[in-house]
Amino acid sequence: MKKYSVMKSRNTHPKRGKRIILEMIQILNRHGYCTLGEAFNRLDFSSAVQDIRRFNYVVKLLQLIAKSQLTSLSGVAQKNYFNILDKIVQKVLDDHQNPRLIKDLLQDLSSTLCILVRGVGKSVLVGNSNIWVCRLETVLAWQQQLQNLQMTKQVNGGLTLSDLPLHMLNNILYRFSDGWDIVTLGQVTPTLSVLSEDRQLWKRLCQYHFAEKQFCRHLIVSEKGHVEWKLMYFVLEKHYPTREQYGDTLHFCRHCSILFWKDTGHPCTAADPDSCFMPVSPQHFIDLFRF
Repeated sequence: MKKYSVMKSRNTHPKRGKRIILEMIQILNRHGYCTLGEAFNRLDFSSAVQDIRRFNYVVKLLQLIAKSQLTSLSGVAQKNYFNILDKIVQKVLDDHQNPRLIKDLLQDLSSTLCILVRGVGKSVLVGNSNIWVCRLETVLAWQQQLQNLQMTKQVNGGLTLSDLPLHMLNNILYRFSDGWDIVTLGQVTPTLSVLSEDRQLWKRLCQYHFAEKQFCRHLIVSEKGHVEWKLMYFVLEKHYPTREQYGDTLHFCRHCSILFWKDTGHPCTAADPDSCFMPVSPQHFIDLFRF
């Protein structure tokens, strides 16, 4: 994961941002991306989950759909959605990587499905309600499988975290941008536990994810007069969105009217291709189909 730097990024021109989204929607409509389901079907997210650089991006996108856009998917898009989700779950069960991300996704999805199936039912769900009940049962089964997941300890006699000097361990911690990852790593060894409580580490994390006005509103000071940066991070996380980091993201070329993965690129015919490329975050992708 790339090392983060303390910087502020805010949209100072919300109307301009909305205008750009509307322009992108008009272009996408001309190229067959009329609905979220159509775009979801045409973009190869199924292969993207096998790429570690794109995995988090796809998971976040599926989570956003689970929270608010599930009922907008067509029958084909729904099938595609759950097929991709099945691949993600099986991948995590096989390689034991990123289980927390998938647990959060499945929790949001199961909550949405429970509300739709039990409370509203046939009036908003596309397809037979029995199919949705089966999907809910499948999601609950996945949750149970992940809950029972046991991390196997690898014994290879090679170099371990315990063998690294303190400055290298500290450098590793400072490269994390997720507070939960720091907490988890701090549980590995007593030394990492001490290093993971470093106030300067959590201060940097707060400054990276949140604006100064935000953490000033939720200032937590200890009895000794020290700012409790670690507690503040988790309080702020509940009130404000954290900055997202992805190894690879979707980009939109305004010249060629194409959505593509940044690492893959595409043969743009513009004189200055880089000036035509616009990053598309998972939320941005969802917003393209809300207007």
